[in-house]
Amino acid sequence: MNVGEYAPDFEAESTIGKLKLSNYRGKKVVLYFYPKSFTSGCTRELQRFTELYDEFKKLNAEVIGVSVDKIDTQKKFAEKYGAKFPIVADDQKIISKLYGVLNEKGTSAQRVTFIIDENGKIIDILQNLKRAEEHADKSLEVIKKANSS
Repeated sequence: MNVGEYAPDFEAESTIGKLKLSNYRGKKVVLYFYPKSFTSGCTRELQRFTELYDEFKKLNAEVIGVSVDKIDTQKKFAEKYGAKFPIVADDQKIISKLYGVLNEKGTSAQRVTFIIDENGKIIDILQNLKRAEEHADKSLEVIKKANSS
């Protein structure tokens, strides 16, 4: 996937029930992929997105987390850490493949965040950041900048 391309639509099971990406048209979307629920980096990332969630909402943006964990695991992860946004179960690895973020072994998603505009177009891709939780802060910066231009 590249900046400027349209984000592939998908429908999947999430912590809030069936979720379809195209249902979020009209809002910016932060679609973040992470390797595994309950690991230290992924937990810090979820906690930081949760801390900043109200800021995203004020900017007409939604946050969606995705990993290859099963829905039961996603629900426990979301509940334990108070996620305010949906987390998608990509246990068939379809979405991770679609977005080109499945790791080389094919066992988990890489830590990559796609920022998508109101029309479904990718406006930024964040990867290779030093700390997992930076994805939340950088995503917020990108959305603020996009809203002011």
